[in-house]
Amino acid sequence: MSPATNRRSDNPREDLISGANFFIGWDVGGWNCDTNPRSRDAIVILDSAQEVLGAPWRGNLRRTINEAKSTRDWLVRLFSLCQVELPDSTRAILAIDTPLGFSQAFIQLVTKLKCETQICQSDSNPYLFRKTEQFLFEHGLAPLSAIKDMIGSQATKGMHVLARFAPKVAQCGVWVDSDLLTIIEAYPSSCKGSALMDDLLRKFLVAECIDPPMKQWVEGLDHPDKVDALICALLAHVFTFQQSELAAPPEAIDVKEGWIWVPRDGLRYDVDRRVLID
Repeated sequence: MSPATNRRSDNPREDLISGANFFIGWDVGGWNCDTNPRSRDAIVILDSAQEVLGAPWRGNLRRTINEAKSTRDWLVRLFSLCQVELPDSTRAILAIDTPLGFSQAFIQLVTKLKCETQICQSDSNPYLFRKTEQFLFEHGLAPLSAIKDMIGSQATKGMHVLARFAPKVAQCGVWVDSDLLTIIEAYPSSCKGSALMDDLLRKFLVAECIDPPMKQWVEGLDHPDKVDALICALLAHVFTFQQSELAAPPEAIDVKEGWIWVPRDGLRYDVDRRVLID
């Protein structure tokens, strides 16, 4: 197992995000995804230079989650899975591809039987979609629902990790522990129309075929789950150094619902002017 180089950037934004120097992407599989050939947990770790550390990993993190005794132990185990040693001086940002909250309307319905007055279209149903997901629908994307799209297992897995290893809300859509880990929610599908993300991904692309559409990635990125984990890790890096390139939560968003950090240039409609982007 090779030691990870503890690289730091001179970018002052790094201090605003607690001096992060490692960026972890997690594409989440269900709690019992051990034998699922299509969807399992995948982890990719990047350093500040956006270099992949060790080897991307794919499997089921359930045992790793259960056995980790602390946030540092959790990070040690993630790095170990990727065949890298965790440096003594580490601050990591983990971007997770799964819903990290439920809507307040759904929580009120389940816990207090308090209901909304009217339910209309699916994409505006407050029980099915949080405000952050409704925002994405308004801007031309189609996020999944933890309630209706069979990703409840993944969502509870991600929220379980929040509760165990980074339970403090630093701001809407940002969770932290005391000094090691920051967690944000990512959505790789939101990056398909993003020139920013296309540019960041180019260094990992070996070949591309237009018809039929097919991409060949560098060694180790041999499954779509790992590619999604890479995109999450890159989003964690962008969150640290180019946060203005991501759509930020409006003040009215309830911090308990969280926020999905997506590239502004991947939205079909302009965030500020609400007009169609050519």
